[in-house]
Amino acid sequence: MTELHKRDVSISMAKANLFGMLIAIPVAIAQVASFYSIHGAAGFEPKWNISFLIGVILGGIILHEVLHGLSWAIFGKKPFSAIKFGFMWKTITPYAHVREPLEVSPYRLGAFMPGLVLGLIPFIIAMFTGSGDLMWFSLLHATAASGDWLVLWLIRGVQPGSFVEDHPTNAGCYVLENA
Repeated sequence: MTELHKRDVSISMAKANLFGMLIAIPVAIAQVASFYSIHGAAGFEPKWNISFLIGVILGGIILHEVLHGLSWAIFGKKPFSAIKFGFMWKTITPYAHVREPLEVSPYRLGAFMPGLVLGLIPFIIAMFTGSGDLMWFSLLHATAASGDWLVLWLIRGVQPGSFVEDHPTNAGCYVLENA
């Protein structure tokens, strides 16, 4: 039987948050500039009241993590009981963690899904409808997904068919390789 080696492809949550902000800045600039070029300054005026907006933001944060978990469970063919949800108070970071190894493609899908569903798709809709509220929602969630985009960057060289194990405390994973 072949022994497996775990190659660490992760960074600390504190570093992930820092690098995530560096990724988020150009994303935010591109979104705001694109929206402004079509809809002007008037498009940015909020229509949602503050309590509704806070609820939407908090709900979106929870949905972000649920999308990770659901994607890993569905595409990785894992039981939902294999997904752990929590919050790291030290770095003020909610998380979803898959506790079982899975093939890298479903892992990538799970990392990408919140940015797509909560960031990119709402932004496209906002561009067509001119909804400033939806643009701000998408901006918040596209930038919140910047840590996920960082993880995708970290694992860019992992070959399809390889198995990974989600890192329990860092952003990223272990790549499982034959020793």
